[in-house]
Amino acid sequence: MTAPFKTCLLIDDNYIDSFITRRVLESSNFAENIIVRQSPMEAIESLKSGSVNPDVIFLDIRMPMMSGFEFLQEFAGLDIAKKRIKIYMLSSSLDPTDIRESEDNKHITQFIHKPLTVKALEEICQ
Repeated sequence: MTAPFKTCLLIDDNYIDSFITRRVLESSNFAENIIVRQSPMEAIESLKSGSVNPDVIFLDIRMPMMSGFEFLQEFAGLDIAKKRIKIYMLSSSLDPTDIRESEDNKHITQFIHKPLTVKALEEICQ
């Protein structure tokens, strides 16, 4: 079965969350390539350099040094932001402000609560 996406970028500072999310993505054959960056700044550098060219990004909100929302501000200034990349805010946050800010951000396709599930991926692929 062919994966629906070529490259998926996962940005999450928590190793356990990244590990679980990656396993769900792999077991679902979601993307041909799954790239994990534990730092939003490292992800920005990978996008700037062109070493990572994702179709889909899963982005955590609460990370040290740079939040998911701060990442989006940096992302908006990149040439790659003009490409239609689906960005899913993947977070354990229950803060209504985070959810509202995600819904209001033009780069965010959808807010998804952690942990990522096979069912959520199936809905994305529909």
